[in-house]
Amino acid sequence: QVRLVESGGGLVQAGGSLTLSCAASGNIIKPNVMGWYRQAPGNQRDLVATITSFGDTNYADSVKGRFTVSRDNAKNTVSLQMNSLKPEDTAVYYCKQAYRQLVYWGRGTQVTVSS
Repeated sequence: QVRLVESGGGLVQAGGSLTLSCAASGNIIKPNVMGWYRQAPGNQRDLVATITSFGDTNYADSVKGRFTVSRDNAKNTVSLQMNSLKPEDTAVYYCKQAYRQLVYWGRGTQVTVSS
């Protein structure tokens, strides 16, 4: 079992920045993929960004150029630097770790961007 704990969410004005962090603990298998998804009220949970143990990244088109995902393999952490935030970025952000069919989710952290 793997436990994921997110931190860093909050309220920010449009154009501002936030950094989310996620710490993984437990029976972590490597290499794996870690990343961030988000879910706004009434919407499905969507990909934001992922990063493999080797540093390969993938971003949703809506965040390219504004968000940067990074990880520390030694500390089993993944971060999401979010710049130029928009009201439509408002959502609960979830950390995810995946190794083949083993998928783990954090409980989420709220990000609210005011206009």
